[in-house]
Amino acid sequence: MNAREGGLAPQVQSILSAARARPGGESRLAVDARSFSAAIEATESDGRVPLIAEVKPTSPTTDGVREDDPVELAREMVAGGATALSVLTEPEHFGGSTDSLERIRDAVDVPVLRKDFIMNEAQLDVVESDLILLIARFLQDDLSDLVDAATDRGFQPLVEVHTKAELDAALETDAKIIGINNRDLGKLEVDLDTFESLAPVVPDDVHLVAESGVKTRDDVRRMREAGADALLVGTAIMDGDVRQNTQNLSSL
Repeated sequence: MNAREGGLAPQVQSILSAARARPGGESRLAVDARSFSAAIEATESDGRVPLIAEVKPTSPTTDGVREDDPVELAREMVAGGATALSVLTEPEHFGGSTDSLERIRDAVDVPVLRKDFIMNEAQLDVVESDLILLIARFLQDDLSDLVDAATDRGFQPLVEVHTKAELDAALETDAKIIGINNRDLGKLEVDLDTFESLAPVVPDDVHLVAESGVKTRDDVRRMREAGADALLVGTAIMDGDVRQNTQNLSSL
């Protein structure tokens, strides 16, 4: 175990071990990305809350596996008003795949986030997406270089943070989208206070995404009042009728 894995839950250590072993792409990608900023603006102009709805077949923090066709789930989320989609491509712990992401991106017209555990630059080149997740805790000194590498390829990097130190590191990069994860990857515990405590120091020219723990309309209001430009919601949408759940959370 290296320093960046210190204090992590065993499930997360296992995820990182698998992530380091996965190969990168064979050639450098050049992505023509759909604008996340424009998608947020369009949603708000329609009087709705910007939601990134997550296609997540399973995870270490949920029970069971959702076996529906991920493309059909994605279409239902967009029909319910999703501003963007988050698609898991981590195969061993989340049941995701790059094939699902490709199929979903071909089937919808909203921005699609590749959600995975990127550990090095070559792994950026595995599959095209509009946004790509970079987790500050696991990248440390490599974070700024990976933000630049992702941007150079045309991706819109979403840098995920959980602590003030991680947020400070993210703000030193050129990232224009920052996600504050309410889930502590050390204990896998969720606390919405995390977003509320960190959001005030994020400048206005950065899009701010609240991640994890949003289950109810009250949670949505709370995160929006704290400064969230968008909310990434997985389990609360995947648990049941995804179109109806997306509509309920986005139509405050």
